[in-house]
Amino acid sequence: MFIVNVEAAVYKGDQWLIIERSLKEDHAGGLLAFVGGKVDSAGESINVLEESVKRELFEEVGATVKGEIQYVRSTSFTLSDGREVIDVVFLGELDDCTPFVKSPDEVESLHWLSEEEILNHPKTPIWLTESIKEAETLRKQKQAIPAAQ
Repeated sequence: MFIVNVEAAVYKGDQWLIIERSLKEDHAGGLLAFVGGKVDSAGESINVLEESVKRELFEEVGATVKGEIQYVRSTSFTLSDGREVIDVVFLGELDDCTPFVKSPDEVESLHWLSEEEILNHPKTPIWLTESIKEAETLRKQKQAIPAAQ
């Protein structure tokens, strides 16, 4: 059985909300990441992935997104203890709020970084590199739509 994890690729302008994961985290502690976490049991519900990523964003950094979020990509991996994870990344624009480290057990620090800064950061794991490239492409497409109309 898979663990389902969701991540929030949240932007403001051309900057991305990135956290440094707490060293207390079993997986990828100290590395850069999007805000995210495991999908909790929700009984019978709709949009469980989307609602989970919004919940994680608020619980970890006190942030919300404007409007709807958009699917970016999904991947799978195996943890060191053998458990399998499905990871789903969603794109969203930061609402009118100021993120902060709300859950220090999960978040060491937060940063606003450009795609280039993320790609060149020594604490960026390969999965964030791949996700940020896809999220940046979608962000640019989303921002170009109003200009084209």
